Amino acid sequence: MTPDEYCQDRTSRSGSSFYYSFLFLPSEQRRAITALYAFCREVDDIVDESASPALARTQLQAWREEIGRLFHGTPQHPVTRALAPMLERYELAEEHFLEIIDGMEMDLDQNRYADFKELSLYCYRVASVVGMLSTEIFGYQERHTLRYAHDLGMAFQLTNILRDVGEDARRGRIYIPEDEMTRFGITPEDLIRGRDSEALRELFKCQADRARTFYRAAFSRLPEEDRYRQRAALMMAAIYLRLLDEIERQGFPVLNRRISLPSWHKLWLAWRTARREAARHRRWLREQRR
Repeated sequence: MTPDEYCQDRTSRSGSSFYYSFLFLPSEQRRAITALYAFCREVDDIVDESASPALARTQLQAWREEIGRLFHGTPQHPVTRALAPMLERYELAEEHFLEIIDGMEMDLDQNRYADFKELSLYCYRVASVVGMLSTEIFGYQERHTLRYAHDLGMAFQLTNILRDVGEDARRGRIYIPEDEMTRFGITPEDLIRGRDSEALRELFKCQADRARTFYRAAFSRLPEEDRYRQRAALMMAAIYLRLLDEIERQGFPVLNRRISLPSWHKLWLAWRTARREAARHRRWLREQRR
């Protein structure tokens, strides 16, 4: 199995919504973003699947060392070997890869967040940084596009937190800010035990509204000249926003089951967004010629 094949297998088996947007990219960008996503899966799975925190820390440190080898031209892992050619084509910063690992390690050190400011650092490391690396692969001209990538990463992570809140709570991790839980009269035990209530749904509505605020901020910051380059991220956003809509439509039953969209629906949303963005780009190009 080649490094690219390893990353492709790792990504397709994950069942991620992101996978469907990758299908519409040119081959070189598709290989790069697939390798980046495979790296994220490798380090994320360490925290979720390791037998002990001590072992997980050791494995994450091994990945820090492997990233060092990647940027010194001696990668050993299939994922970093797949990433190596991409360093010559895209401005992928070593510190961003290390920051992602730091974000994953936060799950070993912290399972509660006092307020949203504290949670924001976690979201930035595990999602916004990934968004900024992805933006380097997709391409951009305007610096504002990096701010868009930051906000879109935040929106994705907040959507994930809401989707997985029950599963995470049973693992001992609660990402809903403690001050907001207190304000709505919700305890950690309510989340762990799956105790539904009107107050709980109001708390989850607050989390959904925050995610939507970040989606709106991201879209408002994306310059028109970079929209078409960033179309894969916009496909991801279409899928994630539909998922958020579905969670809310069903009344936030996220404590006892994981809501997801069928594969065909994700593919259709990606295809529809790709067509819409292509048509919008053609109109924009005609306007620029006038």
